[in-house]
Amino acid sequence: MKLIVAIVQDYDTDRLLKAISAANLRATRIASTGGFLRMGNTTVLLGVEDDEVEGCVELLRRTCQSRIERPSVDFVDEFGGVEPGSVSEVTIGGAIVFVLPVERFLRIPVANA
Repeated sequence: MKLIVAIVQDYDTDRLLKAISAANLRATRIASTGGFLRMGNTTVLLGVEDDEVEGCVELLRRTCQSRIERPSVDFVDEFGGVEPGSVSEVTIGGAIVFVLPVERFLRIPVANA
């Protein structure tokens, strides 16, 4: 079993989660923020069997595309001040993906109320 940790742009999250659901997989979504651009990200956790890893990676490739974006004025003021006009476009999107071995997996049932 593997744990896939994927950090994706908020823009791609809904499309990714719909694709995960359509593939009959389960995921946990955690709101996060990128360090460089300080834009909204989502960290998605998926526990999958070893033979499902490549399919999950392909699903991430299809749903999390990179794109060019013009940074906000605040960003340019803060980071572009080193060399005026040096920050005009930034490539964002795609995904950062970690695939980790899982030593043990448990699902603890919810007690009936």
